[in-house]
Amino acid sequence: MVNSNWRFRNRGGAPIKESTTPETAHNNKIVLFPKTLDYYQIQLTVMLENERYVEAMDMLRFLLQCQGQDERHYDEWRALLEWLQAAFPQHEEMDLPVIRQEEDEEEDVSEEEMARQHAKLKLAQDDGYADKLLRTVMEGPLSEQTMLALEQLAFLDVSKVDEQLIQWLQTKTLHPLLQFRVLQTLRRRGVQDIIRFTRGDEDVEVDITGVPLKPEEFPLQIVQILERVADQTEVHEPTLFYFAQELWIQYVMAVYGTRDYESMLEQNDAAADIWAAALHMTVADSLGGSHDEENTRSMYAVTGAMRFRLEQAYRSMKQFVSAGLDGH
Repeated sequence: MVNSNWRFRNRGGAPIKESTTPETAHNNKIVLFPKTLDYYQIQLTVMLENERYVEAMDMLRFLLQCQGQDERHYDEWRALLEWLQAAFPQHEEMDLPVIRQEEDEEEDVSEEEMARQHAKLKLAQDDGYADKLLRTVMEGPLSEQTMLALEQLAFLDVSKVDEQLIQWLQTKTLHPLLQFRVLQTLRRRGVQDIIRFTRGDEDVEVDITGVPLKPEEFPLQIVQILERVADQTEVHEPTLFYFAQELWIQYVMAVYGTRDYESMLEQNDAAADIWAAALHMTVADSLGGSHDEENTRSMYAVTGAMRFRLEQAYRSMKQFVSAGLDGH
């Protein structure tokens, strides 16, 4: 539902990696948990549906290196990889980060222009199109249709859309990820106000002009926290790091503008260590059912004096995971 592909890029003076997922980690001793395998299968389907063939081939290569699965899975993955390689040989040459970034930017531009033209056409054909989209967003269940309607509203030149979305955000109890998508829609529509509303149990103020539209638009401190987890897990626990990336971007969007988010932006190593350790512990719980807190604290140099803040960060992240898409 939420685009969670975190791409590491070179920004400022800090080295940020282009892609660090288990698909690129060559480790033939990985054994996948059943739920982990299910997740990879879902991700693979999404990649194919969205024509992300390079990522799909990378994931298939990773899955073929894992142990402990039924032989039929390996046969299916091998056959699919061979078919993709034969059908799209040009994608085998698309590994250079610079090329990938340029293509992403070109694709973003063309998709945005296509969405804008589509919205104009639909509005010209139906004066009530904006109202239909607003009803889909505000009255329907949280689903892919909700997100698609928000994307279309971003390009409609109808002034009342801003007012109604802001009022809805301020008066209704919404899932935090849906709140963030509404904020992104308002920014895309050119809103430049500071919006006050409730996130969880906090009253927050968000400057719409600063709302990130892509993961790489988040402050560097957010990326550096994930890089700390990469340093500890990328080689020896690539599955854990893969899920850490997926969870981190969603969690950051869910707490955007809150005290937790502000604490991530502190300009010191302690804050990054605390949040990295909390992320590691949360994902370890999800994959294996438990974590070794003492070992994790040592891994991220979290001292006794920092332990209370670690527990707060860990509790916040666990609450987000436990709430799921039905929580508020």
